[in-house]
Amino acid sequence: MAANRFAALIYDNGMGHGQARNLLPRCVSTPADNLDPMQQPARWIAHLDMDAFYASVELLRYPQLKGEAVVIGGRRADAPQQLEDGSWRYAKLRNYTGRGVVTTSTYAARDLGVFSAMGLMKAALRAPDAVLLPADFDSYRKYSRLFKAAVAEVAPVIEDRGIDEIYIDLSDVPGVRDAVGHDPLGGVKAVAREIKNSVGRATGLTCSIGITPNKLLSKIASELDKPDGISVLTLDDIPRLIWPLAVRKINGIGPKASDKLVKLGLETVGDIAAADPAWLVEQFGESYGQWLHAASHGRDNRAVVTHSEPVSISRETTFERDLHAVHDRALLGGIMDELCESLSRDLARKHYAGKTVGIKLRFEGFVTVTRDQTLKQPITSAADIRHAVGLCLKRVKFDKRLRLMGVRIGNLVHASEVPAAAPAAERAKEPERENLSLF
Repeated sequence: MAANRFAALIYDNGMGHGQARNLLPRCVSTPADNLDPMQQPARWIAHLDMDAFYASVELLRYPQLKGEAVVIGGRRADAPQQLEDGSWRYAKLRNYTGRGVVTTSTYAARDLGVFSAMGLMKAALRAPDAVLLPADFDSYRKYSRLFKAAVAEVAPVIEDRGIDEIYIDLSDVPGVRDAVGHDPLGGVKAVAREIKNSVGRATGLTCSIGITPNKLLSKIASELDKPDGISVLTLDDIPRLIWPLAVRKINGIGPKASDKLVKLGLETVGDIAAADPAWLVEQFGESYGQWLHAASHGRDNRAVVTHSEPVSISRETTFERDLHAVHDRALLGGIMDELCESLSRDLARKHYAGKTVGIKLRFEGFVTVTRDQTLKQPITSAADIRHAVGLCLKRVKFDKRLRLMGVRIGNLVHASEVPAAAPAAERAKEPERENLSLF
C-alpha cells in the first residue's frame, strides 16, 4: 500500500534528516488505503481564498501595474499622482522611510521575497523598484462583500473567515455529485468553476479553491494551485500530496509548535503521521498530541458554521444531451415546469418565500448566462415562480444549444411574513405561455 511504503521510507531511510529521526517510535494508520476511489465522501467542503486580495483590488484601479511588483502598505502621501499628460507617478519602495509593514504584495513582488507582515524598510532592500501603494480598506471591504454575495448565489452555506477567505459546504449543492464523462469528480469541479466564474463576474478578481472532505484539508488544498486554481482532493491523495508538505502547512501548527516538531525530527506532515500517537501525546500533551495525529491523517469533523439565514434556494439539472431552444421547446418547457414545482416544494418545506427569481443557463462550450427578476411581493407558488422565469427568459439570446438549466429564488423571508394578498393568492391560473419566451 502506498501509505505503508511512504512510512517505511521515512523509517528506514530517514528521508535525509539524520539518524536521530530513525529512533522515534512510528505507527502507520492510513484510513485513505481503505477508501474506494469511486466513492464520494459524505461531505464536500471548500476553502476559497482570494488571490493577493488587497493588491488585486488595487490593480483594478491601476490596471497598468498588472504584472509589476506592487506592495500595499504605504501612507496616503504615497498615493499615485496623475500628471498633466495623463500618465501616473508612483511612489517607489526604495524611497520609503518609517516603521510600516507590508499589508500584502503582488505575486511579482513575492517572487522578489516581499511578503505580508514584513517591514517596509526590509522589503525595500529586496525590491527597491517595487511600486508602493497605500491601503484602501473601504474598497477591500466592498469587494469582500461582493465576492461573498457572488459565492452565495451558487452555494449559500458559507462560513466567513475574514475579509478574503471563506469556507463553503458544497455537500448539497445541485450537481456536485454528478459524474462528467469518465470523471467521477466532474460535478464538484464544475461547481468550483461556477463559483470562480461568479466571483470573477462580480468583482473582476480571481480566487483559489481547495475542495476536500473537511475544512482542515481544504485550507491546505487552496494553497496547492495558486493563483486562480482549483484543487480537489480525497483522502486517497493524502500520502501523495499532503504528507510531503512542511508541518507549518497545517492550520493550527504555529511557529513554536513547528520549531519543536523540527527539533524532534518531524519536518513534514508525513513525519507526524508516521509517529506513534502515544509518543506525540507524551511530547505535546493529550489534547494537542491527539490533534496532531488526527490532523496529519486528514481527520477533521468540524462543521461549516454559519448563523445567517440562507441567501437563496435553487434547483438545476444537467441534460443528457444538449437541447435546442426551438426544436426541443416542449421538452425544455416541461423541465422548467418541474424545476419550478420542485423549488416551490422546497420553499414550503423550509417555510420561506422569496422576492427575486433567477435563472441559470449553461450553453455548449460551458458558457453560463444568468438573469434575475425582482418582484414587488414575496412568492412561493410554482405558478408565480414560472411567470418570473418567463420574464427572465425573454432577456436571453438562445443562439446555442443548452446543457444545463436552473432556477433560483432569493431575497428570502419567512413564510409567516408574506402578506395575505400575495400574488399566488391573487392569481388562480397558470401564467399564459406567451409570457414565457421560447419555452
